[in-house]
Amino acid sequence: MISFSVTERTQEFGIRMALGAGRRDVLGMVLVRGLRFALIGISAGGLIAFAATRVLGSFLFGVTAHDPVTFLSVAGIFALVAVAACLVPAHRATKVDPMVALRYE
Repeated sequence: MISFSVTERTQEFGIRMALGAGRRDVLGMVLVRGLRFALIGISAGGLIAFAATRVLGSFLFGVTAHDPVTFLSVAGIFALVAVAACLVPAHRATKVDPMVALRYE
């Protein structure tokens, strides 16, 4: 989804860079947008998982249903995966040449 968004916003990134935005600014824009979606998903998933602990508690072995270490470690792993997934399109967005992007489409 982020990769598609970066492709669709190529001209916008070119205009921003032509007007003085640095590569770091563009990288930050893409990462913030991707991580916002990821954090919403992690939060919603955590709430649903916490609500489902009564049902799933009988399937767990060696871990309590409300183990905070497990909840936080899984959320952290998902956050790291989201950062890694956003870095590739964000890096591609920083490589946009303003002149090519302005002529794009």
